[in-house]
Amino acid sequence: MERPVDIKKRIRSVSDIRQLTRAMQLVSAAKMRRSKLQHDLVYPFFSLCAESMLEIRRSCEEIDNEFFRLREKKEGQTWRIGYFVLTGDQGLAGAYNNNVVQITEEHIREKILDNIQKGLKTEYTLYVFGDVGRDKLISDGYIVDPDFSFPITEPTYYEAREVANIIRRKYTSRELDLVYLIYTKMESAINMKPVISRVVPVNTKGLESFLPEGLTDAGIALEKGSIIEYEPDANAVFSFLIDTYLNAILYGALVEAFASEQTARMTAMDHATENADEMLKNLRLKGNRARQSAITTELTEIVNGAQSVQ
Repeated sequence: MERPVDIKKRIRSVSDIRQLTRAMQLVSAAKMRRSKLQHDLVYPFFSLCAESMLEIRRSCEEIDNEFFRLREKKEGQTWRIGYFVLTGDQGLAGAYNNNVVQITEEHIREKILDNIQKGLKTEYTLYVFGDVGRDKLISDGYIVDPDFSFPITEPTYYEAREVANIIRRKYTSRELDLVYLIYTKMESAINMKPVISRVVPVNTKGLESFLPEGLTDAGIALEKGSIIEYEPDANAVFSFLIDTYLNAILYGALVEAFASEQTARMTAMDHATENADEMLKNLRLKGNRARQSAITTELTEIVNGAQSVQ
């Protein structure tokens, strides 16, 4: 049986850990609320932009933009794919980072196998946010761009715009044919899942995901049946909106990923605090038993000593 003094040391150690996990839980909760508020403030503008693009697509048949056109590949040619992967800079967030890494690796393997069956080659590059995911993907042998480095903590619209500019430049120069965004979407405080979204070429489903729930038709940007003229022309307006859309989807994903990471860490630290409470309870019971056993032993020794004297 452990000595009472050893149990006291363990209780002190677990109490210190509990204070740390409780503090991390509170900090993560504050960061999560702040990031969600930040996202909610700009969401109406982004949804209006997405609906305007859908409306132009419906009303103007002559729209022909490379950001909406999937490139064709012949047998023997190569698909060049870019993955922008959003992980965290820190651990202690449960399975958050591992889930993002896992879905990334699975998608890459599926793309390579699918292209092989079609007689096509595949080249990919990973652009990873966060040190945890970057280190894991490199150790697993995947190709990660060493020069791409952006923080995931406290994301800003300016950072999102800078990343969107990188995507536009690599896509228009044909350095990349497909660009995917992989991040964690927070459906609720207890339900988070990693998702894969094709950034370019843009698809209609990607646009509709920005609209308020239940609204997939015109109703915000303009009234149904109305006619609108675009200056200088629809293509120019459409190109401008695509730039705004790319900025928006990057910023939305960054905020969503950061909020998800903080929620995952908050939940993990909450469970760790509960486990620490349970350990403290058991240690205190164990300490009481050890003290009682020590007292009983001392009393027995005193009685035996007294009887020996007599």
